[in-house]
Amino acid sequence: MQDSCLPSILTLHFNTFLQDKQKSQATNSAPSGRKMATLKPSSLFLNSSISSSSNSKQRGIIRATINIPNRVNNISLPGLQTRGLMAEQLQDQLHKCTDIPLSPVYVETVTRNERNGPDSLVVEKLYAILEAVADRVEMHNNIGDQRTNWNSLLLTSINALTLAAATMAGIAAISAGAPAVAIKLSSTLMYVAATGMLSVVNKIQPSQLAEEQRNAARLFKQLQCQIETTLSIGNPTAFDVKEMMDKVLALDKAYPLPLLGAMLQKFPATVEPAVWWPEQRRKQPRTGNDQSYNGWDGKLEEEMREIINVIRRKDEEDYLRLGGKALKLNKILAVSGPVLTGLAAVGSALVGSPSHGSWAVVLGVVGGALASVVNSFEHGGQVGMVFEMYRSNAGFFKQMEESIESNLEEEDLERRENGQVFEMKVGLQLGRSLSQLREMAAASSVKGEDMDEFASKLF
Repeated sequence: MQDSCLPSILTLHFNTFLQDKQKSQATNSAPSGRKMATLKPSSLFLNSSISSSSNSKQRGIIRATINIPNRVNNISLPGLQTRGLMAEQLQDQLHKCTDIPLSPVYVETVTRNERNGPDSLVVEKLYAILEAVADRVEMHNNIGDQRTNWNSLLLTSINALTLAAATMAGIAAISAGAPAVAIKLSSTLMYVAATGMLSVVNKIQPSQLAEEQRNAARLFKQLQCQIETTLSIGNPTAFDVKEMMDKVLALDKAYPLPLLGAMLQKFPATVEPAVWWPEQRRKQPRTGNDQSYNGWDGKLEEEMREIINVIRRKDEEDYLRLGGKALKLNKILAVSGPVLTGLAAVGSALVGSPSHGSWAVVLGVVGGALASVVNSFEHGGQVGMVFEMYRSNAGFFKQMEESIESNLEEEDLERRENGQVFEMKVGLQLGRSLSQLREMAAASSVKGEDMDEFASKLF
């Protein structure tokens, strides 16, 4: 209806303008010029309104919405008040157009529901844990490098002391007088120093300490990736915060930073797998899962049970056996080194004594040489690191066992990890494809304990 009003107004306006122009020819030009000046802005306004309206219809796009009153009162046309009926008709047409109510333009907006998004406090806590974990990664890397340097520097220093003392004991045997006594005394002191240093080094096992820090840095880095994945997937919960906190504290307990008071026992009575994870807890039920039974079925459960049997029977048992052998060897070497340097110190002190003869020289020289060999084999070969590696590998398989068992023991399928994703994770951890994993489980169900194949193909 607005479109029909605008042509009527223009027609009346144009007729009025023509009449003014005809009369202006007989009258003074100044007044008519004033009236034309009064009408031309209105004409421009109406023309621009029509042009704008037509352009908007052609584009089909609403650029903006301006709220104006539904009725505009007291529109006055001062230049038309002497025109009588024509001015009244124009005035009526304008009022009719302004009486038309404007249709509101409805703009659809999307409002974010804050309740559906992640809890800002939970996200803030996870970021705080993430910062602490990143700091621990750096700390364990630095301390691991420091203890690796300890191992190499102490190995070189002790071997240098031992070999120098053995050489000086031999020189003292072929010397006489005051120089022989000085050389013999120096050799004895160097052997005593080497014995004390060896006792301390064999107690703390720097190579094993360095391996512990490397494992801790790797596991904290793994935990850092888990937190970042949880944040990137979105919608973390308070359960995730609790779980990550427990994992951080469990790692701190498994791989302590200080040496005194909190250091792990280097020569345990029995070999047990390393444990760096908290107790398995019930997971929260997952919502929005379109898969029936959360990806689990009887065949997958039976497959996981067979994998547990293979891991426990082959991989974990084998690494515990190898760890036990490495521990026995390390104990023998840790005791032999200080004993040999102590005997060499006694022999060097008795060099030149008539009552002991050549035995003191043999003990002082050969004992020192053997002590350097034992020390080089123990710390140069990093036997303590090998023991820790076996213990850590056994802990890796034990963690896999507990993870699989916790999922199988959970009766509520929605609280389990998705079966297909979990199967893929197990395959990746064991270095097997899904088909290889299923073939291994099938072979275990047929052969049982006679199966020679290990579950892991990585190590």
